[in-house]
Amino acid sequence: MPQSLTAAIAWRYLRKEKVKGAVGTISTVSVCAMAVATAAIICVLSVFNGFRDIISGRLDSLTPDVMISPTQGKVFKDADTLASRLGRIPSIAVATPTLSDNALIITDGHEMPVTIKGIKPGAYSQATSIKSLIDEHFGTYFNPDSEADDESVVSIGVAARMKISDGEKILIFTPKREGRVNMANPAASFISDSLKVRGIYRSDQQEFDENGILAPISMVRRLLQYDTEASAIEIKTREGYEPSKVADDLRKELGDKFIVKDRYQQQALNFKMVKIEKWVSFMLLGFILVIASFNCLSSLSMLVIQKEDALSTFSSLGMSRKQISSIFGWESLYVTLAGGVTGVILGVILTLLQQNFGLIKIAGDPTATTISVYPVKLMWTDILVTLVPILIIGGITALITMRFAASRIEQKRQ
Repeated sequence: MPQSLTAAIAWRYLRKEKVKGAVGTISTVSVCAMAVATAAIICVLSVFNGFRDIISGRLDSLTPDVMISPTQGKVFKDADTLASRLGRIPSIAVATPTLSDNALIITDGHEMPVTIKGIKPGAYSQATSIKSLIDEHFGTYFNPDSEADDESVVSIGVAARMKISDGEKILIFTPKREGRVNMANPAASFISDSLKVRGIYRSDQQEFDENGILAPISMVRRLLQYDTEASAIEIKTREGYEPSKVADDLRKELGDKFIVKDRYQQQALNFKMVKIEKWVSFMLLGFILVIASFNCLSSLSMLVIQKEDALSTFSSLGMSRKQISSIFGWESLYVTLAGGVTGVILGVILTLLQQNFGLIKIAGDPTATTISVYPVKLMWTDILVTLVPILIIGGITALITMRFAASRIEQKRQ
């Protein structure tokens, strides 16, 4: 007897046969449990996709398309010359040197350790989206022809902690790179200067907003006692060129003296953490799916017992033990798939509703957070990944049900 006939009989059981009593209740609960667990997997994976998209979107603010840094040491020489040479490459729109180090700022009796970053304002505003993070009133700071070397913009974290207002001057101190510390006069071991605050930026990324200051690279070099050095060259690629491909080409050209990273490699840790959390959640919900399948297995075993009279009828019609047991194997597979597919459909509907209407809000003060609803993004690859454990569970439960049905048939014959 062909497998198509046994599958058809199982399909008829699923569609037409009314299973009453405890067996019917357990079967319904089993399908619902599978559906809920599957829908939860789709929704949770979509939430992590949404958070990944938020991280990716924020990379456009202060993270360049490509960053070049030295393999050894904190800085490298002749940075302006190298940046000028790289800027002539057809795939590169802007290449600008930056110089970052630690410093101390003091104003009105307040002091705070900061990270000062020397930039060329005009070029830096083209390599990043810094201008969009500052009030339009301060946009002239980033004009290409800006020559002022005593003006700066500070992060929201620095402004809040130091209570800095528009136009205020701050004192900045950096330790001398050479010479001994004079214990009798420690202040002589520092180089100091003053900066006028021309704006406050907020990128909604802690690493940039906590303690950052942007100042002209000419002044930062003077504070840090450098001439042509820089700690990095930040690059904006031309439209139509993939940053990862540009980074690969630069690695070949620059050799092992420099580390070249595209935008995603610069934030590899953030993306890695989101990815790990996503698949750990998938595994945990997968275990729930397995537990839900136990209910499905028990209901199918009870169905085999309830249909023992039908087993005798099939045997009288000339069906072998293997063929009869395969009917219940197909039944098991159908029930598992019914719960799984229902869950996938439910998960897709809930995800699309959240994606388009933002039904579930994030708890807390909406004015203190950058997002007010849980971000979600439906990816068809996640649906395919979710179907894999459903098919595996369906196959395993089918085999177990077939073995149980075969043993009951054997007992019946004896």
